[in-house]
Amino acid sequence: MMLSKKNSETLENFSEKLEVEGRSLWQDARRRFMHNRAAVASLIVLFLIALFVTVAPMLSQFTYFDTDWGMMSSAPDMASGHYFGTDSSGRDLLVRVAIGGRISLMVGIAAALVAVIVGTLYGSLSGYLGGKIDSVMMRLLEILNSFPFMFFVILLVTFFGQNILLIFVAIGMVSWLDM
Repeated sequence: MMLSKKNSETLENFSEKLEVEGRSLWQDARRRFMHNRAAVASLIVLFLIALFVTVAPMLSQFTYFDTDWGMMSSAPDMASGHYFGTDSSGRDLLVRVAIGGRISLMVGIAAALVAVIVGTLYGSLSGYLGGKIDSVMMRLLEILNSFPFMFFVILLVTFFGQNILLIFVAIGMVSWLDM
């Protein structure tokens, strides 16, 4: 059966309308992420924590080392401005928690970046070289993975000294083993 010219044009137009636009990997990942309520809620909480540790020390009337001699070891008090209270030296706990949170957030982000970079390079090198070298690299990784995490971090910090940047690198150099 032969299709008339009009029917064939209609069929071609219909088939063009049926073509589906594909999604990129990023669009697919974003769509899946946004449909996961727990992941979105966790991202919001993480954003609020980052906002708190960034903004709270700037907005507070106290610094992390100011001593309030009249409020030593006091409970939280809205009237005095010590919303988390004070420690035994009279320092504001809200600011000290925010500064500690800022350092913890920096350590986590920097260690994750170091772990991703080292793990990607090591895995790429192992995959590129392949064969016996890949097997040796895998056995080395299994040996390193058998040691406790904190042992490595303490060993690296005592060997290289105490420095916040070194702590970033030490945690990152150990955490890439689990990637």
